[in-house]
Amino acid sequence: MKTREVTVINQGLEEEMEVWGYRPCLWKMVLVGVGAVCSGGLLLLLLYWLPEWAVKGTCTRTSLRDAHTLLLRTKDEFKQWFRAKVHVMLAPGKKPFDDLDLQSKTQLPNGDGDHSTEEELHGECLYGPSAQINYFTHHSMRYYWNDEIQNYEFYKGLEDVNVSCASIHSDHSAGLPKALQDYRRLFFGENEIAVIVPSLFKLLIMEVLNPFYIFQLFSVILWSAEDYYYYATAIVLMSFISIATSLYTIKTQYVMLHDMVAAHSVVRVSVCRGDKDVEQAMSTDLVPGDVIIVPANGMIMPCDAVLSRGTCIVNESMLTGESVPVTKTSLPSSGEEAAMSYNTEEHKKHTLFCGTHVIQTRFYSGELVKAVVVRTGFSTEKGQLVRSILYPKPTDFKLYRDAYLFLLCLVGVAGVGFIYTIVLSILSQVPAKTIIVESLDIITITVPPALPAAMTAGIVYAQRRLKRIGIFCISPQRINMCGQLNLVCFDKTGTLTEDGLDLWGIQRAENGSFFPPESEAAKESLVNTAFVACMATCHSLTKIEGELSGDPLDLKMFSATGWVLEEPTEEETALHNPIMPTVVRPPKPSVPEANQNNPLAQNMELSELPSREIGIVRQFPFSSALQRMSVVVRRLGDKHMDAFLKGAPEIVASLCKHHTVPQTFTETLETYTRQGFRVIALAHRQLESKLSWHKVQSLGRDLIETNMEFLGLIIMQNKIKQETAGVLCELRKANIRTLMVTGDNMLTAISVARDCGMVCPHDKVIIADAAPPKDFHPASITWHYTENPARTPTHNQTVEINLEEGMYHFAVSGRAFAVIAEHFPQLVPKLMVRATVFARMAPDQKTQLVEVLQSIDYIVGMCGDGANDCGALKRAHSGISLSELEASVASPFTSSTSNISCVPNLIREGRAALITSFCVFKFMALYSIIQYTTVILLYWILSNLGDFQFLFIDIAIILIIAFTMSLNPAWKELVWRRPPSSLISAPLLFSVLAQILTCLVFQVLAFLLVQQQSWYEKWTPQSDACNVFSANASDNITVTTPHNSKNIKNYENTTLFYVSSFQYLAVAIIFSKGKPFRQPSYKNWPFMLSCVTLYTFLLFIMLYPVPAIDNFLEIVCVPHDWRVTLVIIVAVNVAVSFLLEMLILDIILWRLVFRGNQGAARPTESSSADKLQVANDCWGQSFLSWLFCRRNKPPRTLYKQLALELQEDSDWPPKPSTVTYAVSPPSNISALL
Repeated sequence: MKTREVTVINQGLEEEMEVWGYRPCLWKMVLVGVGAVCSGGLLLLLLYWLPEWAVKGTCTRTSLRDAHTLLLRTKDEFKQWFRAKVHVMLAPGKKPFDDLDLQSKTQLPNGDGDHSTEEELHGECLYGPSAQINYFTHHSMRYYWNDEIQNYEFYKGLEDVNVSCASIHSDHSAGLPKALQDYRRLFFGENEIAVIVPSLFKLLIMEVLNPFYIFQLFSVILWSAEDYYYYATAIVLMSFISIATSLYTIKTQYVMLHDMVAAHSVVRVSVCRGDKDVEQAMSTDLVPGDVIIVPANGMIMPCDAVLSRGTCIVNESMLTGESVPVTKTSLPSSGEEAAMSYNTEEHKKHTLFCGTHVIQTRFYSGELVKAVVVRTGFSTEKGQLVRSILYPKPTDFKLYRDAYLFLLCLVGVAGVGFIYTIVLSILSQVPAKTIIVESLDIITITVPPALPAAMTAGIVYAQRRLKRIGIFCISPQRINMCGQLNLVCFDKTGTLTEDGLDLWGIQRAENGSFFPPESEAAKESLVNTAFVACMATCHSLTKIEGELSGDPLDLKMFSATGWVLEEPTEEETALHNPIMPTVVRPPKPSVPEANQNNPLAQNMELSELPSREIGIVRQFPFSSALQRMSVVVRRLGDKHMDAFLKGAPEIVASLCKHHTVPQTFTETLETYTRQGFRVIALAHRQLESKLSWHKVQSLGRDLIETNMEFLGLIIMQNKIKQETAGVLCELRKANIRTLMVTGDNMLTAISVARDCGMVCPHDKVIIADAAPPKDFHPASITWHYTENPARTPTHNQTVEINLEEGMYHFAVSGRAFAVIAEHFPQLVPKLMVRATVFARMAPDQKTQLVEVLQSIDYIVGMCGDGANDCGALKRAHSGISLSELEASVASPFTSSTSNISCVPNLIREGRAALITSFCVFKFMALYSIIQYTTVILLYWILSNLGDFQFLFIDIAIILIIAFTMSLNPAWKELVWRRPPSSLISAPLLFSVLAQILTCLVFQVLAFLLVQQQSWYEKWTPQSDACNVFSANASDNITVTTPHNSKNIKNYENTTLFYVSSFQYLAVAIIFSKGKPFRQPSYKNWPFMLSCVTLYTFLLFIMLYPVPAIDNFLEIVCVPHDWRVTLVIIVAVNVAVSFLLEMLILDIILWRLVFRGNQGAARPTESSSADKLQVANDCWGQSFLSWLFCRRNKPPRTLYKQLALELQEDSDWPPKPSTVTYAVSPPSNISALL
């Protein structure tokens, strides 16, 4: 059959999926029904677990247009399958924004926009001209069929029609007629983020149908058939507890998420119907295009809406994690910006997001604050956040993939035992029922039912320990991933450095030259200067309940002026024409004592005050993309307005007249930024006197922010947090790379990186300054070498680069990152291996950076504190938010401490949890193989372990040990070595196989030796191996005879029970390792108490038999000499096991062979006492590497391969002042300038 072209939906988006159409096939459905009956429902279970099989097994392929069922597959690395049912909707149009004449219609085909009346119809249209529209729902999003593109698409909102900012004012500011609103609601549904809390019964069914519990059910049925009722009951009880715990956790998470979105789900809003009509409606009725009125006392936004009139003060902590109120202004209606297509991300300073709290509004007399709805329901920013929680991506961690492979190996071993049992039983003429039961029993022994619960225990314990130190986790599976982190990205401001900024000083400029730096801005001599006026007005501060609130930088800058901010009350705004709604003025000067009795002097001073008051007429909020903000103001008494600009120095200087920018601007800026200061530049422009207040309100910022006059610099000091340097040093010693990703200036970022130890004092920093193609010139990268403050070369010295580890770093700006990613893709991996500082990075670029680092096999952690980091926190393998606000739900981990000391704590706990997972997995694998060996040997003599023997081993030994061995806390410090990430790694395989062989050899040895003893015979109730035959032997006969039908009681059974019981304990202690990732086992008192108790009990019943216990465990009496022999066998077994694990694996092989897997050598020791040891290690490593065929084996991870290649590349890094040009096809052409 010819392969049809695959259709892709959501192309280019994160949720990109392939889609195939199917329709039901009668004969396939009949076959599946027959198969389900014949298999007792197992086929239906298989189809439930594998949706692609279910669809292909019951349907046939057809076109997407005619499909009744769709098969979806994600295009990411997980390749997840989903099935979706196609529904049919009747509507008078085919798209939500079609121009329809709905004014005269009172009834829509599907009712008045009510979802409950939507009909699933396949066939004739019942409403004449109405259109049938196919749609399906996937992950709370609706996808509609589009005949034009012959594919399904989803509608986000008003952005779908590519509407310009100006047209939102002209075409969408009046509101929608009721009929058009009802029509659009057919497509967009109710405006509600509906988190439906499933019923306990539904959750129970979903949990019970898990393959693990189905296997347990199969095991319980099988054991019941063998009359192993006690053990079956114990497993049922454990499963019940496990299911109940899981249901409680899942239900609690659903309820918490439901409560989080319930606050804004259903509220009453004022909706505009035309220019003047306003009606009250429920927020669930809103659709894109509706116009709502934002009340003066604020509201919690029920949708995403763009401000078309007025100004709002908004708390966006729910989305961004920053509790600082943000000023939102109306969308520009003229100028270049108004001609741009509206985009939620680009115009977020004008957009009110769903779930955010509008604290108060600024409005003008006779006007209302209005906003146009752009997105509703799950299409909103908060809806997308909730969807990411409801439908998370699977955790891609090698441990879990390898665990499945390991289980498959165990299934293979079980298959061998299955065939062995059948063949042996047939040869021994065992009844058919017994053959079936015992052969299936081998499978339940080999694949332990308690494995998942035991492996989860370590993660649960780690989560509790993290909670105790103030780190909260919403994704427990990621704790193990933290143990593998080899790179951590840090935001700068608020993460590495203090949140607040201190004003270090100002440096004014006039007539193209700088004044000397000044420490005070509130001096009387500066009050009337444009510089101080700019500091006092160019901000987004507001008063909330009488307190100034806003960005910390703005607060610090404004408070440094000593000025006062006054805002009009609601009554004043309504009574007056508010040309100046917000006024700033200097503090009233105290009248000198000499002038207090002179009315003329007082009047003269007071008469000067009005001229100092400045009203803020218009505000253009700070934009991270533009890196600036500006305001239009009018000084009382002046006939003209002024514009003030504040922002990144490079940006501000580019917008100023050249002659006003001092010639020493670059040198002065570098002087401050090299010292780690944060520098803000100010500029001023006097506007034309003909500009009226109304005209200013409609001007675009591009017309205001040009031809400015440079005013000078504000120098802010951003102190490094006390804990930062120590934590970064600890991470560096632990072989964990650290990066800085910030929106701040490049040289400031480099300076902070040096001060906190991210870049060592003598290391070189190379700035990759990339420029896009321009005027037929290709894109280029200029490589600048920054001066080394620790050792600056003289003019005639040549700069040389030492290519040893850590001797040079790349620094990349956001602009250069974008150019290099587009025009130099072959250089991106090379830069990533050595780049340490990323400056002026936009929020989406931070996310892209994390993705690039992951693409070269780094396990990436991200630590940040606010809005700019949310995307990167979600995308990283381990995101750690230092903000406890609601936005932290996007991050897997949230720390209650506002510094980076949480990072090493999290990595330590992650390493401990990962090692615990390995220990438990190895122990459970050995447990199943030891028990498998015992049963296989006993099957040889047509015997088996007894019910209470199984019960004692599985409950008293295995469960207690498995759950207590997970309690080891994390080691107190991070070490340079990282734990292995894979179960299929040489050290772990050697460990498991060595212990399996040891246990096998000693069990076989004991099995054969017992048969060689002089007293040995085929055991019967009359056997007298102990020479002890009391008068109550007849009673024993009556008790044991019924059990003897299964041949449980015999010498081989007793011998193997003793030996195997000690083997379980031995491997548990051997695998429960402490240093360097966990605390020693002797500090885990529950584990040690369990081991000592079990060892004591087993030794006691073996050397000094107790008849009651022997009868309970179905153990037979053996001579005392044989008991001593068993003690010797067990002791030798334990000694060999310890020798193989501790000496051979941990000391010799780990140190000399497997250490190369860690990717970086341990920091070299300078002590001369270690030279001989190092020489011996080198010799031993060479020999064993040759022996294990590991010589010259290339590293597996891509970043290690790149590092090795770059060490051998004589042209890397590029030489100082070298320019690399982009050519097509891509190649590097470098030339010295």
